[in-house]
Amino acid sequence: MQGKEHDKTKQPGVLRGLSGKVLLLTIIFVMLGEVLIFLPSIANFRIQWLKGRIAQAEIAALAAEAAPDQILSTDLRSEILMGAGVLVVSLQKGESRKLALRSDGDYMIDASFDLRSTMWYGAIMDAFGAMWADETRVISVTDVPPNMSGDLIEIALREQPLRSAMFHYGFNILLLSIFLSLLVAGMIFAALNWVLVKPMQRLTRNMVDFGQNPEDFSRIIKPGTRRDEIGIAERELHDMQTELATMLQQKNHLAALGLAVSKVSHDLRNMLTSAQLISDRMANVEDPTVKRFAPKLIGSLDRAIEFLSQTLKFGRAQELPPRRERLGLGELVDEVIEAAVVKTPSRIVIMNTVPPGILVDADREQLIRVLTNLMRNAIQAIESSQAERRDAPDGEISLQARREGSVTVIEVRDNGPGIPNQIRERLFQAFQSAARQGGTGLGLAIAAELIRAHGGDIQLQSSTEAGTCFVITIPDQVTQLRTGRNGDRRTSRKA
Repeated sequence: MQGKEHDKTKQPGVLRGLSGKVLLLTIIFVMLGEVLIFLPSIANFRIQWLKGRIAQAEIAALAAEAAPDQILSTDLRSEILMGAGVLVVSLQKGESRKLALRSDGDYMIDASFDLRSTMWYGAIMDAFGAMWADETRVISVTDVPPNMSGDLIEIALREQPLRSAMFHYGFNILLLSIFLSLLVAGMIFAALNWVLVKPMQRLTRNMVDFGQNPEDFSRIIKPGTRRDEIGIAERELHDMQTELATMLQQKNHLAALGLAVSKVSHDLRNMLTSAQLISDRMANVEDPTVKRFAPKLIGSLDRAIEFLSQTLKFGRAQELPPRRERLGLGELVDEVIEAAVVKTPSRIVIMNTVPPGILVDADREQLIRVLTNLMRNAIQAIESSQAERRDAPDGEISLQARREGSVTVIEVRDNGPGIPNQIRERLFQAFQSAARQGGTGLGLAIAAELIRAHGGDIQLQSSTEAGTCFVITIPDQVTQLRTGRNGDRRTSRKA
């Protein structure tokens, strides 16, 4: 366990960390950009170098033409050709072509190039061909004379000086590229490190720190004021951590509540069992009032004992699947109202307006719990409002119902003060919807869980100062029918 925690908190190395990767990738991409720039640059350098030789060769040819009788001594011709850096110079004017200068010796032309019609990709290929060609190669170059001394000029020269110049130029470009790469990479790295890497490292450290104790609210990240993606990530992480810490606290409360229930449920069940025995004896009393309420008391005690039996195991507190049956809703509502009026103040009237004959397909005990929770909340809200305001009107609570196809719709209405706006969004969440002091916020959460187990839904339809209305929808259970076939018959024979 300690090894895992150590691995989570250990910072990565320079090259494995985000900063090192950003720096390395920046250098690589800048060098790649320099290479893409170098290719056309070296090709252009070669062309300009050859054009320089063309210009010098044209001047040498003009000098030869200006000599008396156009005759030059061998030494002077060699010096002129050496100064121009060429071996042969040929000028063409119109249809005539004239060999202006030629050095001693015979030369074999290894490659010919025409600078008048060179494409960019061809120039790049020729440049790399010159750099890796044989040092003794002799080339021929054709171009238009820059001084317009003729229509065409062609020279022959050794390629070794060009090759050396290109290598020198390439080496200078390499040094410049390395310098620019480091300079640009350093500036880009500093910018990215400030804009991206540092905030990401802060997010990483916070997530690791929060993961070690997610219930500590002091470990929740404090988002900055940035409006970019990093700022959005910080705010979303803050909201997620806050929600997670809150949920963990709620689960701790639920665990504590489950532990407390498991400790007292056994003794409480024994107490209720004793009360059940006493209520059984009360059923034999001839008093009419006792005869009327004793069966309801016994039924309530039976439900309480059954519910406590399901919560003896710590952490279980799960609702059993509903045992559904067709029930008369009006009679069930009467039972709920009779149990509630015992503790209802005289200024609150509860009305059963369910039409006769309305049936509901539900678990009897669970539906009683749901309606009891809703009615108890309404009674407590009205009672609290009447205690605060002497001029508050008399309370009215009504239970209505109707059938919509195969769905039973139940409405629980009251004229209470309404539900506060701040808890409406979390109305059906445990420990989140307690609107009165001392409330647990479990009643509506339990009601929603029970109704959803039936495949139905419970919603707050309206809640204003004039009253509140909850709507419950419970669909009928789908009956599985056996698929038959024509001619499928069963016969029986008597022996």
